[in-house]
Amino acid sequence: MTPLPPLPAAVGALPSPALVLHWDSVEENLRRMLAMAPSAERLRPHVKTHKLPQIVARLAELGVTKAKAATIAEAEMAAAAGATDVLLAAPLVGPTTGRLIALMRAFPKVVFAGLADDPVALAAVEEEAAAADIKIRVMIDLDVGQHRTGIAPAAAPALYRQLAASAHLVPAGLHAYDGHLHQRVAAERAAACDAAFAPVAALAAALRGDGVPVPAVVAGGTPTFPMHARRPEGECSPGTCVLWDAGYADHLPDLDFLTAAFLVARVISRPAPDRLCLDLGHKAVASEMAHPRVVFPALPDAAPVMHNEEHLVLQTGRAAEFPVGTVLAGIPWHVCPTVALHGFVHVVRHGGEAIDTWPVTARTRRITF
Repeated sequence: MTPLPPLPAAVGALPSPALVLHWDSVEENLRRMLAMAPSAERLRPHVKTHKLPQIVARLAELGVTKAKAATIAEAEMAAAAGATDVLLAAPLVGPTTGRLIALMRAFPKVVFAGLADDPVALAAVEEEAAAADIKIRVMIDLDVGQHRTGIAPAAAPALYRQLAASAHLVPAGLHAYDGHLHQRVAAERAAACDAAFAPVAALAAALRGDGVPVPAVVAGGTPTFPMHARRPEGECSPGTCVLWDAGYADHLPDLDFLTAAFLVARVISRPAPDRLCLDLGHKAVASEMAHPRVVFPALPDAAPVMHNEEHLVLQTGRAAEFPVGTVLAGIPWHVCPTVALHGFVHVVRHGGEAIDTWPVTARTRRITF
């Protein structure tokens, strides 16, 4: 795991729990992401990890103007921050279609697209587009093994042809997220990635061979980013690598990104000689996974014994070294939902100075639309 640099003095004054970004590490991660990609045009970073307009704007300055979003709020944030092409990587069902139409009208210079994996749902999107007298770009979402959303590639041709035949929908291509692939050994992950992607490539080729437009194929996340980046075409949509976290640092040793986000917590009690209680509960660090949910570089051997809404109790034989009031920096195991728990992020540089405090704009489910 990439170690944290020495804590800037400004961190000691922050109320805890707090989320902090090392901006220099963010910049370096963006540089490494661009170096791994075939070109800026083939990058479509997922904003779900950071949810910050400042990072979208910085990417735009670096030539990366495409974005992928999980929610309408994230899509709105990305468009307002300078992205010119935004994929809403969520099925267009229920009120989502109407909200996307409102977003398209509010940002007429931005190209938006959504996902579909069901013929009835796709027909409903077409009806809404016709009623609004607007054309909606849609990608067909393919299930390549995660079995969360998407249609199997073998069943997708008819659905894609339904999309292409619509008068009010525009076929935008194919979306294939292989989030189930996280093999620790890179060669094994690459083989699994190639196997999962083969039906996607075959589908795109068959459709194009029949004269059906497939403008783009968006594939993968952070674990398979290097594999998709080596393909002759297609867009890559990594997200976590912008901030990195303890989970990916542990599971993906072949990926060289820096820890750019950490949590500030304090020892608020020592309930036993070998225990420390920190103010870092479920409300401050993602808790959907088993422990460790946060890793403390200063306490690598500490074992979690209790985790509640506002408290994390650790057992360590070194408890006497950390008196009440001690500030500890922890690296979240899963950074994406951790960011969503914080209304603000504090930004520092490696030199120690604080830059600013930014609202986490897209953590909300609704900004305007």
